[in-house]
Amino acid sequence: MGSKNKLKRFKENETFQNVFQPTREEVVSNSFPLKGKWNSDFFKNDNPIIVELGCGKGEYSIGLAERNPNANYIGIDIKGARFWRGAKTAVESGMNNVAFVRTQIELIHHIFDAHEIDEIWITFPDPQIKYKRTKHRMTNSQFLKLYKNILKPDGVVNLKTDSEFMHGYTLGLLHGEGHEVLYSNHNIYKNEGAPTEVTEIQTFYEKQYLEINKAITYIRFKIK
Repeated sequence: MGSKNKLKRFKENETFQNVFQPTREEVVSNSFPLKGKWNSDFFKNDNPIIVELGCGKGEYSIGLAERNPNANYIGIDIKGARFWRGAKTAVESGMNNVAFVRTQIELIHHIFDAHEIDEIWITFPDPQIKYKRTKHRMTNSQFLKLYKNILKPDGVVNLKTDSEFMHGYTLGLLHGEGHEVLYSNHNIYKNEGAPTEVTEIQTFYEKQYLEINKAITYIRFKIK
């Protein structure tokens, strides 16, 4: 994507009422105004809040929000030029149950209050295979603690990935730490039983993986 195009998207993001782009200082100083008030001040209802981490173009946030009008969805990504697509789709379609925040995932406890979130989706994260990159792996112990903090006590996490490594690593960690694996499938399009929102909503990259017959995996779990 050219820098001209990126600038255009950044500018357009600023006009969208469903996009929030706080500065890092604002976030870490806990002065982000919607923390603990997403339901009351933005969505203006008591519906459950579902967060997509690393939302990319926002396909999952939008797809889920279309299916479930009685739930609220928030996509998180540091790349605003990417989620511009999802934000624009939501604005054009008049969807009032979806929002996007431009921030780093390790700062989400400054964006959401303790137990404010009902569910988390992690879709096609970078598996960070190299050992030195373990700290950036989105299902490592540190991240799970972060998620547990913002999730309600019975909240769930969904991981959908094309990486067998990420799938195996996460399953091993969940079992090793005594978390509750609710469902696991190492090839959702070959093995029956995956929830419809897992097979019927497909991201841009997922379609490319399927064209080369790459297995897509899925885990649904609770953090103990």
